[in-house]
Amino acid sequence: MSTTLETEEHKALRSAVAALGKRHGRDFDREALWSEAAKLGYLGVNLPEQYGGGGGGISELSIVLEELGAAGCPLLMMVVSPAICGTVIARFGTDAQKQEWLPALADGSRTMAFGITEPDAGSNSHRITTTARKDGTDWLLTGRKVFISGVDIADATLIVGRTEDARTGRLKPCLFIVPRDAEGFSRRQIDMELQAAEKQFELTLDDVRLPADALVGDEDAGLLQLFAGLNPERIMTAAFAIGMGRHALAQAITYARDRTVWNTPIGAHQAVAHPLAQAHIDLELARLMMQKAAALYDAGDDVGAGEAANMAKYAAGEACVKAVDQAVHTLGGNGLTREFGLAKLITAARVARIAPVSREMILNYVSHQTLGLPKSY
Repeated sequence: MSTTLETEEHKALRSAVAALGKRHGRDFDREALWSEAAKLGYLGVNLPEQYGGGGGGISELSIVLEELGAAGCPLLMMVVSPAICGTVIARFGTDAQKQEWLPALADGSRTMAFGITEPDAGSNSHRITTTARKDGTDWLLTGRKVFISGVDIADATLIVGRTEDARTGRLKPCLFIVPRDAEGFSRRQIDMELQAAEKQFELTLDDVRLPADALVGDEDAGLLQLFAGLNPERIMTAAFAIGMGRHALAQAITYARDRTVWNTPIGAHQAVAHPLAQAHIDLELARLMMQKAAALYDAGDDVGAGEAANMAKYAAGEACVKAVDQAVHTLGGNGLTREFGLAKLITAARVARIAPVSREMILNYVSHQTLGLPKSY
């Protein structure tokens, strides 16, 4: 890996996406922004050129999401559709799956959701109970998923299930493309306090019959395919968090420059200025780790990217929560008004700590994988 400092192309992309975000702002229409981002080539910037994508990587896609977030209009489905599903299909899908899905994911005409979390298998993917069994040449999927984003607007959901290994009898993970209208595939919207454009759903799969070609890639490469999607998910969640933190911080800085209570703007007082400076430093450090993770992933270093992606997600989640909290505190009562839009970020920022993996599980990962400490579980 050469350097984590951005190329001229990356700087130009960042500037162009920032301009797009500024045009839409925090009162954005999700469908309109999604459509324009797709038309400009930003949604599929990480997908292969031969399938209508930009030929870049997660490095470029994370810039797009971060800058939209910094403008107050992040697109959560970017984490799911092009980053997770698009990456998995591009790396492991059959030629037919690539032809069917990648051009449509790149131009935004179709979206795909991702279903891994279950009621009894949150951070422990080994406890996934959604199972797929053979019935002739077809597959039958049965199970439940929970907290799955955007299923109502997605044309299909990439479902993580488990199949039985004929040689060992043990269950192994496999990924299936399940169309939205598949018989036996139902959804229930979860009533969330978090108000976001993308809704959360609980899914039920009741003997959903799928053709053989619904299986993504090689039946024996499930774990590799799964982590090929989870590392971009962590990197993109970091981008989401950094963008949100930057958006909150920018409003606090503007307010602190202008708001005068005694004889000087409140930003002149160190009790106000220093926490904002610390928040900025934390966001910048998190971005450096995110850039490292994205560069490692794009270079094909899945193991190195796994460690860096977890660290980036952890750092970004913490930095985002602190930046939002400090921004609200800087504005005082105004920080809780609808006019400034910061109060809703208090809830949204927590998501970066919780999803797609909790900070405690990341600390477990670093303890065991990086430091070599023994497991307690």
